[in-house]
Amino acid sequence: MKKIADKKILFIFLLTFVLGWGAFLTLNAADTVLVGDNLGLSGKLGELIAKTPKCLGEAAKGCINPGAPRGYLGIPGAPTPNLILGFLWAIWVGWIFSTVGAFGGIMAGVGHITIFGLADYAKSFKKTNVALNKFLTDTIRVSNMFLVGLSGAVSSWNYWKMKRIVAPLAIAMAIGAVGGAVGIAELTAGKVSLKSYIGYFGLAVFAVAGFMWYGTTAKARAKNKAAKEAAKRFQENAQKEGATNEGVKLVKFSLNECIFSFLGVEFKFNPILAGLGGLTIAIIAVFLGIGGGFLLVPFMTDIVKLPMFIVAGTSAFIVLIKMIVGIFTYIVLKGATVYWPLIGAELVGIFLGSMIGPRTQKYIPDIWLKRLFVILAIYVGLRYTSKGFLGYSIVPPY
Repeated sequence: MKKIADKKILFIFLLTFVLGWGAFLTLNAADTVLVGDNLGLSGKLGELIAKTPKCLGEAAKGCINPGAPRGYLGIPGAPTPNLILGFLWAIWVGWIFSTVGAFGGIMAGVGHITIFGLADYAKSFKKTNVALNKFLTDTIRVSNMFLVGLSGAVSSWNYWKMKRIVAPLAIAMAIGAVGGAVGIAELTAGKVSLKSYIGYFGLAVFAVAGFMWYGTTAKARAKNKAAKEAAKRFQENAQKEGATNEGVKLVKFSLNECIFSFLGVEFKFNPILAGLGGLTIAIIAVFLGIGGGFLLVPFMTDIVKLPMFIVAGTSAFIVLIKMIVGIFTYIVLKGATVYWPLIGAELVGIFLGSMIGPRTQKYIPDIWLKRLFVILAIYVGLRYTSKGFLGYSIVPPY
């Protein structure tokens, strides 16, 4: 009898547990009310908004309150970036890119991720709507590309007028870059969470710090000294009769060798190697939404063996091509979008910063400029790498 009674008690306990748990799930499901409407937002964004939990009563994280003021991308309750701050920050980004030839995309990312609060907002949908979290991550990546692309366009135009773009090298690397940009956008659009993006972004910043630190070493400075000597020879050749207006001139082109001259001095490179370099660099750059100048410049100086005198303009032109392809792929083919009021303000700032940089560069010692950015890059790298992979920042603000 006792065994039968024990079994009855156990049965009643299990039945109560199952019914209680089922009631909990039912009530919990009933509490989750989706927006159910695109709220006037078109395309993929509108579809994702309709599938996001609706805020009932007071606004909470990870949900949409249809009655709240519209902010980023027209989403009710989203943060509204300060356009004046965006304009000023973009001047800083354009100045950095045009002054040191790198770090512009990194700073553009810092602005969109932290300064304007877009990362925290995207992160709030991590559990309630993962697809929206990833969509907002893509908007940050594309926004970075707009800023870097315009800076590359301004720089390319200036260098083109000075006839300091190596068109054969730019075309070879651009062909590889197009493949890399389209491929990585196709593979990762809508699939990268904000947490992963921030972590990889931090690693890229560390790589930038490494390259810039190397530029301050005695070995790198010796190479820069050789580049200055090459530039001096170019200037001397430019003084010769009939050579003043001569820019980059193609001498020979084949699949495995391209020879060109600049002011009477010949250089050569392997187009296939250049194409592979462009492919690899574009994959990294477009994935992160940055220009990749910190990889392009060392590739052309250390692997292709070209002097800095003709590398800067060629690098800017390749960055421009990558950003155009990346933006087209994300927006036209993958349905990503950007917040046009902010982008418009930032593009004006980028233009101004890119024009100011070359005019102020001569007043700042090159080595101290690089050391300043190395310190800044280490700090930014620590913050984003730890936040992405550990879930919190190990440096302030925490």
